[in-house]
Amino acid sequence: MKKIDGHLHLVRSVAGFNGKGRMTPLGKGRTIWDDGTVIKLIPDGWGDDDFTAESALKVMDENGIDKAVLLQGSLNGYQNYYSYQSIKKYPDKFIGAFSVDPFSEFYMKIVKRHVEDLGFRAMKFEISQGGGMHGYHFTTPFRLDTDPRIGRIFHFLSDYPGFTVTVDYGDFSQFSYQPEAIANLAKMYPRLDFVVCHLSFPNADHLDRLQNALEQWAPYKNIYTDISAIQDIEGETDFPFPRCQKDVSLAKDILGAGRIIWGTDSPWSSTFNSYKDLSTWLEESKIFSDSELEDVMYNNAIKVYFKDSAIKAVKEADDPALKD
Repeated sequence: MKKIDGHLHLVRSVAGFNGKGRMTPLGKGRTIWDDGTVIKLIPDGWGDDDFTAESALKVMDENGIDKAVLLQGSLNGYQNYYSYQSIKKYPDKFIGAFSVDPFSEFYMKIVKRHVEDLGFRAMKFEISQGGGMHGYHFTTPFRLDTDPRIGRIFHFLSDYPGFTVTVDYGDFSQFSYQPEAIANLAKMYPRLDFVVCHLSFPNADHLDRLQNALEQWAPYKNIYTDISAIQDIEGETDFPFPRCQKDVSLAKDILGAGRIIWGTDSPWSSTFNSYKDLSTWLEESKIFSDSELEDVMYNNAIKVYFKDSAIKAVKEADDPALKD
């Protein structure tokens, strides 16, 4: 069966930034935040201070993964340009999204450059309080569906039908948690696709909360969810992850298999569970039929991220910044 990792991060150089401050590499895959928090960011054998496209391709090949979607996040630091370079170098393997901080002065210039010049047809909003923008814009909480700065971005993106917007908004305890904003945006921009990362941060002991989010999205066929990192969120290392099975089964019941995208959120997630386990647990769980599993593991990512228009745009992109 073909597989696409629908949520992967490359790390050309560690540049993490969130509420804990800046991240500095320590070697052997370990890093330290400015507040003194030490984490193992990169699994052994994947890279000491980086996780390159070539390292990712090796991991993918060893685990039977055909393609990957390259996303951005504050944990690793935005790797926008390296993602662009990797997609251009390996167009049959990668597609990706860029990110921007809408509180920066030239954020619209950055958005336009990545869409018009670099050919991105997906954008990720990493707004979670725990790991993203709400952590370092803590005193100015904002909503995706009403903030005027972000509104300017959506008005621009609406000129690109089929554009994909991916959102990580953290868990229910954070200012950033806003599943209702996704429903509002899907209604306001029916020609865009929306992907909510990490299945809205589920908790198998509180499935009613997840059900509430999923039922808000159910009427809008342009809302999808990826199920990356839910093992980390549930604190599970017991393959094949029975708590995660409860979460995904509920998502299947409400959204259907055609709106769920498998992914891992590696490299970090592969420091808690092996990439092999993360890439095979759904097969072992028997939640999906064979045809449904093909959708979750491959077809849905093709439909949402690897659109013909997205592949064409990045193929034709030629960075004007390097022409001189």
